Amino acid sequence: MTALLIIIVAALLGITIWQISKIFKLSQPIESDDSQIATNKDNETQGKLFLVFIVFFYGLMLYSFWSLSKFYAPAASDHAEDYDQLFFISVALIMFVQVITQFMLHWFAFKYRGQKGRKAIFYADNDKLEFIWTIIPVITLSALIIYGLFSWSEIMNVEETDETLVVEIYAYQFAWRARYSGEDRTLGEANVRFIEGINQLGVSETDPYAKDDIITTVLHLPVDRPVLFKFRSQDVLHSAYFPFFRSQMNVVPGMTTQFGFTPTTTSKEIRNSDYMVDKVRNINEIRENNDNLGPDEKSYEFEYYLLCNKICGVSHYNMQMKIVVETEEEYQKWISEQQTFGELTAQN
Repeated sequence: MTALLIIIVAALLGITIWQISKIFKLSQPIESDDSQIATNKDNETQGKLFLVFIVFFYGLMLYSFWSLSKFYAPAASDHAEDYDQLFFISVALIMFVQVITQFMLHWFAFKYRGQKGRKAIFYADNDKLEFIWTIIPVITLSALIIYGLFSWSEIMNVEETDETLVVEIYAYQFAWRARYSGEDRTLGEANVRFIEGINQLGVSETDPYAKDDIITTVLHLPVDRPVLFKFRSQDVLHSAYFPFFRSQMNVVPGMTTQFGFTPTTTSKEIRNSDYMVDKVRNINEIRENNDNLGPDEKSYEFEYYLLCNKICGVSHYNMQMKIVVETEEEYQKWISEQQTFGELTAQN
């Protein structure tokens, strides 16, 4: 309610200032210059303002790159380097064109500002120039698209080998679940029609392949081992987003989508990296000064998380699952301690 009152007061204040400005304008002497036609002075002022703005614009751009680049998250998967390289090439090309075109736009606005006695030259067309500024973008964009398609194909076409870990990621409003294939290395049949009681994922209780499946609320992954993810949604469209692993996939109701990657940095390694130590220190300083947080929330320690990147409902912002990347030995120890789907259903 307080915020609404502030907005209303601000709006009324704006209307008041606007009305006062109209009264002030009406009170000016009739002989004052009220012409709508720009004079040489107007053109001179506007031309110089264009130059001032382009300096301000480039200064703001450089400051943004310098200050915001520290938020660029480190990569933690095998394909992340290629992904980042494609991203940086795209940004470099965009910035190169942007810097040139914006400078020319503002410089020409100053150089060719209106002056009495100056007439514009009518220039119909130039086939050579049109060919140049058409063919260069075509070649550049074609190269980027081809590069992107090769990168996409390498990321998406994961070969399933004996070493590959197959994990199903199940989405529902507003949480994630992970299902691991057991010793048979095959995920059991699952369908939303089978959802009943504790069987939240709809795993078939009659499928022998499902007996040794393991369902968890935390996603554990062994480092340097390829992982193939299969995604299902119970209700609406979600999007599985792994920011540090440079991966994202839509989770679509009624169908299974998939992609894979190989984690290259354990949770412990990235937590102890210089980048993350500085980030955590800054976050903890902010949290310490936040009176709205409880004592248990004052400190923060970095973890990987799986996030939802589609607005899927009122608690979309809180739909996340912790990811633990660990050594193969740590992973095998953890997985051996988990209860299988067959054991879980037998108890109930």
